[in-house]
Amino acid sequence: MRDTTTPAVADLATIQDAFPALGRHHRGHPVAFLDGPGGTQVPQVVVEAMVDYLTHHNANTHWAYPTSEETDDVVLQAREVVAEFLNGRAEEVVFGQNMTTLTFHLARGLAREWGPGDEVVVTDLDHHANRAPWTVLAEERGIVIRSVPFNPATGELIWEALERSIGPRTRLLAIGAASNALGTVSDVRRACALARAAGALSFVDGVHSAPHLLPDVALIGCDFFACSPYKFYGPHLGVLWGRGDLLGAVQVPRLAPAPDTAPERLETGTLSHEAIAGAAAAIRFLGDLAPGRATLREALRDSYAILHARAAAQVRRTWEGLSALSAVTVYGPGPDRPRTSTIGFTVAGHASEAVARWLVERGLFLSHGDFYAATVLERLGLETEGLVRVGYSCYNSDEEVERLLEAVAALPTV
Repeated sequence: MRDTTTPAVADLATIQDAFPALGRHHRGHPVAFLDGPGGTQVPQVVVEAMVDYLTHHNANTHWAYPTSEETDDVVLQAREVVAEFLNGRAEEVVFGQNMTTLTFHLARGLAREWGPGDEVVVTDLDHHANRAPWTVLAEERGIVIRSVPFNPATGELIWEALERSIGPRTRLLAIGAASNALGTVSDVRRACALARAAGALSFVDGVHSAPHLLPDVALIGCDFFACSPYKFYGPHLGVLWGRGDLLGAVQVPRLAPAPDTAPERLETGTLSHEAIAGAAAAIRFLGDLAPGRATLREALRDSYAILHARAAAQVRRTWEGLSALSAVTVYGPGPDRPRTSTIGFTVAGHASEAVARWLVERGLFLSHGDFYAATVLERLGLETEGLVRVGYSCYNSDEEVERLLEAVAALPTV
């Protein structure tokens, strides 16, 4: 039985008060930021952490003077916070400019051990940041790429095809934990077990899943996991987690004088220390939404569970409301299937950009196009018109859901 004396997760008003951007207005309307998948807004505590670093501790690393030592401490503490977020170890956390850059870097390092005829398995559901770094190896090293399709009617991977794609020549499975276009959540634990049984490595793109489902690299059983703090209330930054033995062995390009121990051996050049400080503050912010827990990990589990339940109700209302409009088609798994709070939809007779511009005039900020998940759009036959994407974050209200549905319903019939 749950201890009812433990404080609950923060209420919506308290959460909203933490985000300065929510005070913005457009065309006389309060702005509703409804594109968390493209990048969330940032709470004041994250801004303050970045300003504090730049104002009082700004230096490069590994030197003997105080601000350099303070910077070393900022980076180390951030690794520890991110490790707790991922359920890994601090020495397994790599920072970089963004997930895409880190993935290209890792792919080239891993491929030094691969040759013609070796195989990499990718999926059609993935953002191209988890396709291009691997598919380019077909040109560079003769690697065979096998791409797993999804069911256009449900937006879910065809598991039989995944099972058939993994075999004795498979060197790596690259799979997204969730689709940034459709919200589909894939069973990456099951997928990584298939790869492991075949003697292959596994790389999980957690960029879209991490804001919605608390990562657990130990439970997933993957070899690598990547995410982006700017999708969960932090600054622009990339994070790569990898098994310690692999990070210490992969032959990534590096400067000879640079550290050759993990995780720094995978970090090229001077990092954005202020962004690293901000990323740690964003994770602590999520933990602080569930005060009174014994550890940060426990607080994160509770805040994620309740925030996910809140967002699931908004997804159901949005799915049912949009589906009731004859001109609207919604894509991806329904609200009863594993999914994030991201929905892609189209409106008959209107290109996705036109719909987005209509919504902007009503203070509703949504994105449109392919969201770099171009293969998803191709499989759906939407590469020309694109999707409109709504994605809910911790600060979105039920009233904003209703505003969106009313605005879409008011689009002129074509």
